[in-house]
Amino acid sequence: MNAADVMTRHVISVPPDAAIEDAVKLMLDRGISGLMVVDASGHLAGVVTEGDLLRRSELGTGRQRPWWLRLLVSPGTQADDFTRAHGRKVSDVMTTEVVSVDADAPLTDIVELMERHRIKRVPVTHDGKVVGVCSRADLLRALSVSARQAPEVPADDRTLRNRVLDALEKESWTPMSTLNVTVSNGVVDIWGTLSDEQERRGVVVIAENTPGVKRVNDHLVYVEPYSGTVIDPSQR
Repeated sequence: MNAADVMTRHVISVPPDAAIEDAVKLMLDRGISGLMVVDASGHLAGVVTEGDLLRRSELGTGRQRPWWLRLLVSPGTQADDFTRAHGRKVSDVMTTEVVSVDADAPLTDIVELMERHRIKRVPVTHDGKVVGVCSRADLLRALSVSARQAPEVPADDRTLRNRVLDALEKESWTPMSTLNVTVSNGVVDIWGTLSDEQERRGVVVIAENTPGVKRVNDHLVYVEPYSGTVIDPSQR
């Protein structure tokens, strides 16, 4: 899937010259934490979020630097602080350096941008104009639909065992030399030893995600690499 498949097409936005109080009211009324700022031609001018409105004179939270630090901060930075605390228009507080994606951007790119920039939504543009927005909630909706649409894949036990083993072998971190898998009536039992406890859940998840598997029983044993202490499943 790509951005066009999951994005919200109806973008709630404000113009750059909108009053800050109007933007705040719109966010509260719609229950959202940010707005796209779009100019008269439909091009993305910026984004205004709750974070852009934390340092406000009305709240008494305007940035107050000690006198010695003000000597080190440029006049331009101090002026920007003042504008953000006292400005009356959205353009005074909005973030202008906005990351965006094209409509055909894959979801992996969107997730990487969200993680790298620690943002909750990404504007979707076409020829510079905003055509949608992809938020974390949109990704969760796509996940929900994908999970519901997962097809049932019936298979006999031998086929299922081969599928699980093939899936395990595809991952470079799985300790294949110490693992074994048995399958009976679609129920997978995993046996073996691990030298890293974190591998346990990963191995089980691989089996759980194999098409046709009904249930997975974990019989894996963890061997502490320094002391050689063996910890079986009943001791966890």
